[in-house]
Amino acid sequence: MTEPEYAEIEGRALLLYDGVCALCNGVVQFLLKHDRQERLRYAPLQSALGHEILGRLGIHIFPDGVMLLTDALTPQERLYQRSDAVAAALKLLAAPWRLLGRLVTLVPRPMREFGYGVIARVRYRIFGRYDTCPLPPLGQRRKLLGVYE
Repeated sequence: MTEPEYAEIEGRALLLYDGVCALCNGVVQFLLKHDRQERLRYAPLQSALGHEILGRLGIHIFPDGVMLLTDALTPQERLYQRSDAVAAALKLLAAPWRLLGRLVTLVPRPMREFGYGVIARVRYRIFGRYDTCPLPPLGQRRKLLGVYE
């Protein structure tokens, strides 16, 4: 991890996502648009930074879903995975998305995870996939870490 990446991540929320998944990239674009307080940073799971973070967390297999670290790189760091990560990311946004994140957590976790798993299994077939991780618009690139032009 470079010093600029460390500075961008420390104390913030870091969303690790499948960088070649079109649906996942669409979700990142949605979050970039609605994260007015700039709480979130993003890194593809496939990136060197993504691999480094996974290794630091003791995760040595490629995860099948999104992950969110809150208070990243601090003693208060907390890891959310799959549907919990989606809900936690929504809670970091302003209304009405924060409320939606709270409503999502009211659904019992086994039901959320079932729905998340169904979507995860068909996401490439329905939404497609990229050969490489696409770059966001210029004004948002500093928030996307581990991807270089």
